[in-house]
Amino acid sequence: MRPASEVERRRLNETFAALCRIRSVSGEEAEIAAWVGDQLRAIGAAVDAPDAAGNLLARVGSPRDPDGPTVLLCAHLDTVGHDGVVEPICVDGGWISAGETILGADNKAAVAVMLEAARRVVIEGAPVGVELLFTTGEETALAGAKEFDRERLGSTFGFVYDHASPIGEIVMASPTYYRIEASFHGAPAHAGIRPEDGRSAIVALARAITSMPHGRIDSETTANVGAIAGGTPGHTNVVAERASLLAEARSLDAAKAESLVAEIVDRIHDAANLPECSCDVDVVVEKQFDGYEHRQRATGVVVAEAALRACGYEPTRIVSGGASDANALLGNGFPCTNLANGTERNHQTDERVSVAALESMLDVTYALLDASAEPPGA
Repeated sequence: MRPASEVERRRLNETFAALCRIRSVSGEEAEIAAWVGDQLRAIGAAVDAPDAAGNLLARVGSPRDPDGPTVLLCAHLDTVGHDGVVEPICVDGGWISAGETILGADNKAAVAVMLEAARRVVIEGAPVGVELLFTTGEETALAGAKEFDRERLGSTFGFVYDHASPIGEIVMASPTYYRIEASFHGAPAHAGIRPEDGRSAIVALARAITSMPHGRIDSETTANVGAIAGGTPGHTNVVAERASLLAEARSLDAAKAESLVAEIVDRIHDAANLPECSCDVDVVVEKQFDGYEHRQRATGVVVAEAALRACGYEPTRIVSGGASDANALLGNGFPCTNLANGTERNHQTDERVSVAALESMLDVTYALLDASAEPPGA
């Protein structure tokens, strides 16, 4: 398939900017899903009704060879939370947010590329059939993709564009991830008259946090406390009866992830049992998704490498501490490969994607469809 034309590139940038202006934080994806569905129907794509989780599945084209493969392209519609309205502007060859918000290139850069690629497939055809999956709740532990029924897919394998690093990188492994929530319950008392009668849940929580492992544990493993809450808002004169924390543990090695979770839970219980605070504590541990490791000659990997080389990129195989919808799809038995798409500083107010990266991923997509027709040496 020929590289993107100037008309396609211009329309791609316009579509990306339009997507960024639509608020779509996790849990609020209905508007953007409707917009994307309307765009697809307008070009003649077959669009299924959203499923219970709000995921949107569409189909465009059919293989030129009746026995040829169909390929899935996947991106998520939601963004991390933010205040304010996103106003995308193009400065020095790159898209950024004009205000103090994220841009939303994670993952709207991929959504825009998929929409533009779909337009060409409908008009000109493609060597393979194409399915497009737009998921919800990716930023909240892959909620939408985990609920998607993979039996609805006719694709042989697929690609996710959801890693904020240079084009050319192929994610070969991604971690197993656990969510840990701890709720401390102490006893209230007047902080100035009879503090001895109180048992501070905040003190117990603080002792737990300071004793828990944090940050980079080793090259494969990380831990983080992401949120805390407690006490009586606006009051300092009450020994805090309740406090809670939300933490995570993840590792490319599933056994290490389990061991780290056990250590965190032990530290929480140890802190709750300290005489100076002595609180009850409820701990809930949930595995949010399993990690994966691709085999070296996985079809998606060799197809991606061929496509990237065709577009002038030298493929690089990486491992990632982050997750994507690929984790959920692979966990449900569907072969899927996550590719970096050149976005920068995702989840930050200085998030950016260059025009060159946005447009290059459209060419990479066309090359992927070509290479998928006859996977090289898979």
